[in-house]
Amino acid sequence: MPASPSPTPALRRRQRVHDAVRELMAEQGFRVSMDAVAARAGCSKQTLYSYFGSKQELMRSVMQEHLDLATARLDDQHGEHGEHGDLRTTLLAFATEHLQRLSEPHVITTCQLLSAEAALFPEEARTLYRDGCDTLQQRLAEWLDLAMRRGQLRHDDPHCASELLLGMIVGLDFERQRFAVPHRDADAVRQRWAEFAVDAFLRAFSPVATTSADPVSLFAIPPSNRFDTDSGASLP
Repeated sequence: MPASPSPTPALRRRQRVHDAVRELMAEQGFRVSMDAVAARAGCSKQTLYSYFGSKQELMRSVMQEHLDLATARLDDQHGEHGEHGDLRTTLLAFATEHLQRLSEPHVITTCQLLSAEAALFPEEARTLYRDGCDTLQQRLAEWLDLAMRRGQLRHDDPHCASELLLGMIVGLDFERQRFAVPHRDADAVRQRWAEFAVDAFLRAFSPVATTSADPVSLFAIPPSNRFDTDSGASLP
């Protein structure tokens, strides 16, 4: 396989700017200024405006890069007619990487700060949510809708299904991190939880009709696998 071409100077400059924005948002939240970004990225403010036009467009560019990375696994499979096993593999890769990104220290620090400032910057907060969470859910919904049309998943509302899946993947672990209590802080633990969440989702949306003999068992977690916040024991 040929080696990937080296990034151009323009791409490297854009990446430095994006990195600067992420670092500063973890430190300053919505108060990040173009002056601060320029100083951290080692470029002029004029360069920032020539590339992005405004602070809002710069933030949108950073979020777009994050979403492209978050949904890369879905995009890889978007045009393929795989079997159910491929569907599980793709969703599992998506879930695992989503959990990994949410566990990065700068992400949780940024979210804590932005949550605290949301009431002071309501328009910025709404825009960030729309460009981030809403867009992620929409992309996942489109992918699930395609799988439903192919008969790989039971036909249902893909937007509801995408919100349900995202909630199952994250569980309460992001809240545990926000409140600095024991959480799934190891790759193996996150992997086991991702497998549990994806498999439960696929059972619930299986295209094969399920019996109603034991409906609760689809989402029942054995007691030994529950998260014990008092003892700090980890989930699977």
